[in-house]
Amino acid sequence: MQDKINILEQKIAEAQLGGGTKRVDAQHKKGKMTARERVHFLMDEGTFQEIGMLVTHRSSDFGLQNEKYLGDGVVTGYGNVNGRLIYIFSQDFTVFGGSLSETHAEKICKIMDLAMKNGAPLIGLNDSGGARIQEGVVSLGGYADIFYRNTKASGVIPQLSAIMGPCAGGAVYSPAITDFIMMVENTSYMFVTGPNVVKTVTHEEVTSEELGGAHTHSSKSGVTHFACANELECIQNIKNMLSYMPQNCEELAPQVPYESGNEQRPVLNTIIPQNPNQPYDIREVINATIDADSFLEVHKNFAENIVVGFARIAGRSIGIVANQPAYLAGVLDINASTKAARFVRFCDAFNIPLLTFEDVPGFLPGTDQEWKGIITHGAKLLFAFSEATVPRVTVITRKAYGGAYDVMNSKHIGCDLNFAWPTAEIAVMGAKGAAEIIFKNEINAATNRDDAWKEKENEYNTMFANPYRAAERGFIDEVIKPEDTRAKLISAFKMLENKVDSMPRKKHSNIPL
Repeated sequence: MQDKINILEQKIAEAQLGGGTKRVDAQHKKGKMTARERVHFLMDEGTFQEIGMLVTHRSSDFGLQNEKYLGDGVVTGYGNVNGRLIYIFSQDFTVFGGSLSETHAEKICKIMDLAMKNGAPLIGLNDSGGARIQEGVVSLGGYADIFYRNTKASGVIPQLSAIMGPCAGGAVYSPAITDFIMMVENTSYMFVTGPNVVKTVTHEEVTSEELGGAHTHSSKSGVTHFACANELECIQNIKNMLSYMPQNCEELAPQVPYESGNEQRPVLNTIIPQNPNQPYDIREVINATIDADSFLEVHKNFAENIVVGFARIAGRSIGIVANQPAYLAGVLDINASTKAARFVRFCDAFNIPLLTFEDVPGFLPGTDQEWKGIITHGAKLLFAFSEATVPRVTVITRKAYGGAYDVMNSKHIGCDLNFAWPTAEIAVMGAKGAAEIIFKNEINAATNRDDAWKEKENEYNTMFANPYRAAERGFIDEVIKPEDTRAKLISAFKMLENKVDSMPRKKHSNIPL
């Protein structure tokens, strides 16, 4: 028996070496961890159980039969993160550059199937040169098998992707289907076609970092939700995100202990400037309202005119969508609408209540926005809120103008409770533009046109630029002092925790893509 145990131990040791010491050293010199090191830092100590350690590829073309590695370039298994079950695959760049073979894909698919059957999150740590070219179409088939499972799992279990090296060609579509993507600065990139192909086809000179690096995708394309300074920060972000999420669509997010105390926040009374056109940072409102240090912002560097992220109120996990007056006056545009819509749909899929802070002057005008489809993209956010059945609360802090008022989780599209601060302005448009339209003849006939315009602007302000008309109609449930906001929200979400709502029976909706 001991001889057989010795053979097993030798194979385990061989598998744990990956592509060998030299390749591991090369990985470290690039500032990258190995596949197993990443798993070690993510998982609770001693909980990881590996599956498929002894798998090898079955290809014999181009001399591959003479080069086999146990595990075939990916570490797969399950374990705990902060005491909760998760499933994981971690690609090993030291073995064939982490390239995806038939058996490599089979290992990933097995883990995905287990995650679905057992209702637990799936984490993918991507570090791969792409399809294993020597295997031809079977490697492409392997990618498709993974994509199919990503799609089936969408909305059933949380799926998080960390890009910790190259991710190119067909490989990018699996992360793109998952719920959240994280990239590591300077050591990871994503693109469908690389710099050489771009140069050949379009004659553009561009580096891998410029084309598809973490900074590019976190700020320009919005492909990635987090740009992390290093791999340890990336792993910590994964842990943080999981703490706000349930295990699956049938469960609720874990609640952390909370001791109630004085919930008044007088600082909120001083945040809104006297000048209605002066910006302020909506994060000040968010941080003064939620549990201390609980805000985890998502997509921070993309579409900065809207802020989204996870937080806690009285220990309960919530999702926040907030217009940002400090950037483009908080206007809604194509990117902001898409960013917020995607986040709303995630929260709704996983039973995470939604809190909206609204200060929006409207949709961004201009030919660029119209020609690129602001109508369709703006409708995504409208559709996402309208479809959401989780508890939904809105706080209007200042401007709520035009169609953007409707879109930002208004009472009319199913919001459960709508609060407004006394500084709220709920109107079709700003007073200046409204006065010009409504009182055009009076202004033109006046001796002093500017004075007349100012007078009519003040008249419109007095009549409509406040929350009371909307409150009279029941569109606003309560006008509240800013300092009472946190207490009101704690009470509101407590009241709504057993909310039951559903959409009409259908195969699926047809969101305006």
